[in-house]
Amino acid sequence: MNYGKMLDAYSNSEKKAVIEAEDSHAMVLLLFDELIKTARIFSKNISADTGDLKLRSETMSKALTIIYALQSSLDFERGGEIAENLYRLYEYTREQILIDNKSGKAAGILVAISSLEDIREAWVEIRSIL
Repeated sequence: MNYGKMLDAYSNSEKKAVIEAEDSHAMVLLLFDELIKTARIFSKNISADTGDLKLRSETMSKALTIIYALQSSLDFERGGEIAENLYRLYEYTREQILIDNKSGKAAGILVAISSLEDIREAWVEIRSIL
């Protein structure tokens, strides 16, 4: 997998160091952190009445880009059922962003964020035993 291309838009020194180290677990963790953070900002700005519509648009685009990067990094041959389940979670998150953006209510994205946080914690545990 080419992780450098996934984070061209998110290039600060700490993130660049992760990419250069080619630590795939750290990269996935970084993507999860960025996605969760971005989705939270998106959800807080979802309302056309009280939210920042420019920020909503920017975070929606960023979240969809991160989701695409995560989906593209999956290895279905080696990952099997886990890769398929992750793909479904990423797709669910993408769909909830689009639905919530249209409705102006942050119902689905909050559920997706909770699921992403659970997977992120599992990823941290897996990484600690490797």
